[in-house]
Amino acid sequence: MTELNPKRPSSCIPALLAAGALWAPGLASAQTPAPLAEWQFSAGIPLQKLFQDDIPDWQVRLGGAAMFRPRYDGSSEYIVLGGPSIDIRYRDLAFASVGEGLGVNLLRGRNWRAGVALTYNLGRRGQEDSPHLDGMGNINPAPEAKLFAEYAISKAFPLVLRIDARRSLGGSDGWIGDIGAYMPMPGSSERFFWFAGPTVTLADSRYMNAWYGVSAAQARPGRPAYDASGGIKSYGFGVTAVWYFARHWFASSDVAISQLAGDAADSPITRKKTNAVVDFSINYEF
Repeated sequence: MTELNPKRPSSCIPALLAAGALWAPGLASAQTPAPLAEWQFSAGIPLQKLFQDDIPDWQVRLGGAAMFRPRYDGSSEYIVLGGPSIDIRYRDLAFASVGEGLGVNLLRGRNWRAGVALTYNLGRRGQEDSPHLDGMGNINPAPEAKLFAEYAISKAFPLVLRIDARRSLGGSDGWIGDIGAYMPMPGSSERFFWFAGPTVTLADSRYMNAWYGVSAAQARPGRPAYDASGGIKSYGFGVTAVWYFARHWFASSDVAISQLAGDAADSPITRKKTNAVVDFSINYEF
């Protein structure tokens, strides 16, 4: 394999796909709101077609993962979650991933793709998640329908642009979406490679009020009634890294920091405006 840099093709690019499958669906760690950038669920996928001609029909990666993250978005309390890491892809057509969901690339080219996916959101359990949420009620678990598109500029300048929009089919019953970008960083090699990039998250008023609003019935001393408007919910920066330490075996890690903005930052539900997340997984590539 060759060194990963913008001027030379690299057959190690397919391994980057595994960076997107790091969380356990039974542990509220994939699509439940967290400071992880949406692009980190699928880091490297648009670059694979640019840098490799012989992509296998099936790509399967399985492993185990752990995540250190806030108890809920805007919480000052942190928890550790663990579970399986799963990423299965068929050609450039369909995928089943703990992080990215169950989806189809409806439109695709050599350096871009666009499609639909079904993901999930495990909601928020009121006082079970934090005493600060006592009396707020639950945001019920619900599937999410997702539209997404990714575009890699070129081999010479492998910047990937991504946009997505998700609609909760129940639960918050609102829209949330991300605009992000990332690219390979200097120092990557045939065994170790990493990406970094920013993201901005927007949401409509229905979503914002479900997660950050306080109704008159939910108001308490120190938690006044609060109406949250739609707009920019947060912005942040993420880093994803992959290390092949043996044939077929690799370790993957993500680090991200997110800053709540606008009405999400000002909400009486929010205990901490800046949150971070770190995860780590060990995977086997078939």
